[in-house]
Amino acid sequence: MNKLSKLVISVIIINVININYVLGAKYLYEVKNKPQMQSSISTVATPSFEFQSHAQVLIEPTTGEILYANNENERMLPASVTKIMTLLLLMEQIDSGALSYEDKVTCSKKASQMGGSQIWFKEGEELTIDEALKAITISSANDVTMAVAELLGGSEENFVNMMNAKAEELGLENTHFMNPHGIDEEGHYMSAKDIAIIARELITKHPNILNYTSIWMDTLRNGEFGLSNTNKLIRYYDGATGLKTGYTSQALYNLVATATRLDTTFIAVALKAPTSDIRNEEIRNMLDYAFANYESKKICSSNTILEEININKNIDKKLETRIQDDIYKLMNKGKKIDTQQIITYNEALVAPITEGTVVGKIEIYDKESNEKIGESDIIANNNVEKSSIDEYVNYILNVFFMRNTQKS
Repeated sequence: MNKLSKLVISVIIINVININYVLGAKYLYEVKNKPQMQSSISTVATPSFEFQSHAQVLIEPTTGEILYANNENERMLPASVTKIMTLLLLMEQIDSGALSYEDKVTCSKKASQMGGSQIWFKEGEELTIDEALKAITISSANDVTMAVAELLGGSEENFVNMMNAKAEELGLENTHFMNPHGIDEEGHYMSAKDIAIIARELITKHPNILNYTSIWMDTLRNGEFGLSNTNKLIRYYDGATGLKTGYTSQALYNLVATATRLDTTFIAVALKAPTSDIRNEEIRNMLDYAFANYESKKICSSNTILEEININKNIDKKLETRIQDDIYKLMNKGKKIDTQQIITYNEALVAPITEGTVVGKIEIYDKESNEKIGESDIIANNNVEKSSIDEYVNYILNVFFMRNTQKS
């Protein structure tokens, strides 16, 4: 082929690339649409409890569905339940790689002077982050909590600002922190619902925390200092995995508890119970109700490969797509469900596209009720480069010669 012929073909291709057809082959994104439907909560009859604590919440964390709530938005003294926010910020640093379990936290003079629950952390003494997590989650150590706050924030004041910023990010309307440990202070409050939201964020995004909150007994300082979990449900309730107790003379007895059986998890919160035994029993009643009536089912798994689709401006390679997040459905126990999926790809999917790029959305519906169960982003599972002019020329020539060969 002479230079003039190649030039003519190249000019034609440059124009063709900007439309969706190349010699009769259509390169476009696939679109499947359905009107959006509001999701609803699958529930059995609303439970009735005779509780002595002041506020309660029961939720399923994968969906966030609330199964029971009473006085859930009332601002109350949280006591050491406060520490779930401190733990959330600490786990974010660990899971982001900014901090490791082997890094050290040093006790300051201020931390060594903390009262309440403590391990008598001495000024200048060091613990690893792994040991600090044990001290906070098992023994609710105020001194270690203060040292961690100073490590992460540079000062207690800065860390409290971080706590309140995170509360705002999570949309918590009835939470405000004045300290990282939960000792009663004017202006320091949380609601039962907000506590459940923080607990959900903590265990779903940083599940390794449960390796600590589920410990019944352990030691520090080379086995010389014993730790015993303040959450007695860890030992006495089937499936209990955490999460945090709290007590002061004003706040009374508080607990946010987590438990898992057969891949189904629930979070229960009870605030301002008159005794620890009553607090534990009320939490047990909520969890028993949840496990007796509900189960969480995974409808779609993250990283499930969906299909291969054609992409504009690539002549021969398809884009493989996959689901980014798990999709769960909280169901009445034993109920079956038939689902359908609606896939919508973004408009103008044009090469180049890199692996991990969000390219669309998948929605899952209950066929019987038309209820929207959940949704997830769809992401690219491979790289699709933009085809070069030479690749288009070769493609056209191959098609041309193939057709001529077939005719002859």
